[in-house]
Amino acid sequence: MTFQGLERVKREEHRIRDLKTTVALILQDKIKRPGVQKEEEEEEMENGTKKWGFEDAENGPDTTTTITIKGLISLLMANIDEGNNKRLISLGMGDPSVYTCFHTSHVATESVVDAVESNKYNGYAPTSGLPQARKAIAEYLSRDLPYKLSLDDVFITSGCTQAIDVALSILARPGANILIPNPGFPIYQLSASFRGLEVRYYDLLPEKGWEADLDAIKALADQNTVALVIINPNNPCGSVYSYQHLKKIAETARKLSIPVIADEVYGHLAFGVLTLGSLSKRWIVPGWRLGWFVITDPSCLFITPKIVERLKKYFDILGGPATFIQAAVPRIMEQTDGTFFKKTINILKQASDICLEKVQEIPCITCPHKPEGSMAVMVKLNLSLLEDINDDIDFCFKLAKEESVIILPGVAVGLKNWLRITFAADPSFLEEGLERIKSFYHRHSNIQHSN
Repeated sequence: MTFQGLERVKREEHRIRDLKTTVALILQDKIKRPGVQKEEEEEEMENGTKKWGFEDAENGPDTTTTITIKGLISLLMANIDEGNNKRLISLGMGDPSVYTCFHTSHVATESVVDAVESNKYNGYAPTSGLPQARKAIAEYLSRDLPYKLSLDDVFITSGCTQAIDVALSILARPGANILIPNPGFPIYQLSASFRGLEVRYYDLLPEKGWEADLDAIKALADQNTVALVIINPNNPCGSVYSYQHLKKIAETARKLSIPVIADEVYGHLAFGVLTLGSLSKRWIVPGWRLGWFVITDPSCLFITPKIVERLKKYFDILGGPATFIQAAVPRIMEQTDGTFFKKTINILKQASDICLEKVQEIPCITCPHKPEGSMAVMVKLNLSLLEDINDDIDFCFKLAKEESVIILPGVAVGLKNWLRITFAADPSFLEEGLERIKSFYHRHSNIQHSN
């Protein structure tokens, strides 16, 4: 190799090391909030530099210790070696729409096209959402409820992420805390940081099918706890809670007088529930950004007229999804054939079976619980079988570099030295990606090098 070639290799090694160090510091809470140092202040005074008002934003919420899944995926993507001639296989993001085996229903597509071509939905929608869309969502969710929701219970959001932010914004107050599952979805932590909410984590138990640790919930809750977050089917674990376990969670929340923030499917089992959902996963349209925030509190134990008024005013400052997307919702929900959902579930079931089978062929990772829902699974990393891998972050960055395969380090969702694998992919991509992970293991196995 030439001198110039060696220099390029060294620069690349330094770049990779810097990327991994940055992620590790962020996720392990070692990067502190930047402050203006005394020397900088003296230099500003000496130079006559005036401090701008927005610079005080440094003293706002500390979000430097939180990294989003998308942010981490971007860092991993930057580590791909484009010269290795391997096609990129991403098993890190839960976006099935990028694969040809997943596509939305014809009814969904036609409904949006018709709404656009009608020229009736080019203006602003009401801030809470189009009434016909809210009514359709209320009727859709009421199918599994012992009572009927009304359109007044429904607020349209830009995806489920905005619904999460709305929920935490409405509940936030000085000194308040929120209970979030670990592992969990990092958007909750990030949103809570911006809203000044203390985050308290309760464990999900892998040996019990990732059930919530109810004893931990009871121990963590106090008079300042404003909500308990339940994600079911679970992301990132792929578990689906039994009716009995959901009932126990509901009873625990009732005894503690804590409202539940239910990600998707929990509203029919508890009082005082804020149900969050979207079209994105079930209809395979995450880019449409159509979500909902629904009040499920028929006994009015949690939602008061004052809270409803706050919600309405808060939505006045938000921007919802495109009006024509909202206009398409009634037809999408009423006319999508059940065979569409059945086909999607069958593909996901096949993909999860492939994932589990292939994982069992890779000695350094184990799956404690077969995925039953969602689009991802958590697997435990056994570092003792690897010679030159420091942790889950190191594993994922080297895997991206050497094999052009993207998976998520578990520390990003709260579990160090675990990995999250998204199986919502074309079966051929999934098989190839997991085969490459197996090759990566053999290349880094300490058993191989000790023989």
